[in-house]
Amino acid sequence: MKEHFSYDQRLGIFIPELALDWDEYSKDTQEEVLFHWEKIRGSIPDRIVELEADINKKQAQLNDESDFPRSCQLNSEIAELASIINDLWLWYRANQTISTKMHH
Repeated sequence: MKEHFSYDQRLGIFIPELALDWDEYSKDTQEEVLFHWEKIRGSIPDRIVELEADINKKQAQLNDESDFPRSCQLNSEIAELASIINDLWLWYRANQTISTKMHH
C-alpha cells in the first residue's frame, strides 16, 4: 500500500497519494486502498487528541510566561498545532465522502 500513500510529517499520518484516477484501479486495489485508508482515517481523532493535549500544555506554559518573546513563540506553536488539527479534520471529513463513494 505504500505506493498509494505518503507520510505527511506535519500531520503525522499517511495520506492518500493516488497516481491514477480512482476508476483506473482494479476493484481489488480499490478495496485494499479503501481498507487501508479507513484504518488511517480511524486514527485521526486519536491524533487530534494528542495535538490538543500539546496545545493545553503550551497554554499552561503561556499562562505562567512573563518573557514576551517566549510568549510569542508559544502562541505561534499553539497556532500551528491548531492549524494541523484543522487540516486533520478536513482530511477526516472530506475523505468520509470519498469512502462512501468508494463503497458504491
